[in-house]
Amino acid sequence: MSFISAENIKYSYESEEHNKKTVLNGVNLKIEKGEFVALLGHNGCGKSTMAKHLNAMVLPEEGVIYVDRMDTRDEELTYEIRRNVGLVFQNPDNQLVASIVEEDVAFGPENLGIEPDEIRKRVDNAMKAVGIYDLRHSAPHKLSGGQKQRVAIAGILAMEPSCIVLDEPTAMLDPKGRDEVLSSIQELNKKGITILLITHYMDEAVLADRVVVMDKGSILTEGTPQEVFSQVALLKKHGLDVPQATELAYKLMGAGVKVDKMPLNEAQCVDLLLEVLK
Repeated sequence: MSFISAENIKYSYESEEHNKKTVLNGVNLKIEKGEFVALLGHNGCGKSTMAKHLNAMVLPEEGVIYVDRMDTRDEELTYEIRRNVGLVFQNPDNQLVASIVEEDVAFGPENLGIEPDEIRKRVDNAMKAVGIYDLRHSAPHKLSGGQKQRVAIAGILAMEPSCIVLDEPTAMLDPKGRDEVLSSIQELNKKGITILLITHYMDEAVLADRVVVMDKGSILTEGTPQEVFSQVALLKKHGLDVPQATELAYKLMGAGVKVDKMPLNEAQCVDLLLEVLK
């Protein structure tokens, strides 16, 4: 069985008009241990609701989710599931609870009842892993957006989860902050931590091993970044973007240029242009 296995997940909530609104409509999703998966889709397509299902924050109305073979509906397993799957939200200010960085990072393991010596080790390792060790005595509210988000990630990391789910962690950041957070995410994945990155930025999704696209509560398509972003017409039909390099290649194809393989980043786009200009 996959590390995370979601089977026919259905979920709805009551709208302001007191009507039931379906958010997830039979979602099937598998994530392997150590995999880096990007989850894409419009606002309201069910991405964030799906993320909350993965650590039992929300339970499915129908279907079942297994995390490392643990059923999220089993209340006796909720603690262990949440220890295995950490959730990082869009706004880091919502996850910062202490006045000093290292105290904030220690908050999670302290609540797990970890021994003080082990907490010290975990906190130091977590801060070093995301490059904020030098900021350990700083006040979180004085940090930049990217630094705050890395503090939030370190706080989850100190709990030693097997998987981190990040719900649009770069949405409120400037380009420098985005690069800092994405670099940290990639480094954590290289160390074996399973990553699910929910993002609106197609250029971020390109970094993943696999891309899953949601639309209206269902999975529209999934595959490697190359496989997914080669389906430009399908994505555009559903109002979704593609990476800028892919967009340029798509327009060249529309002008009659032969493109064998869609570029996903600047370097691949440059190679394509050099080939075309020959």
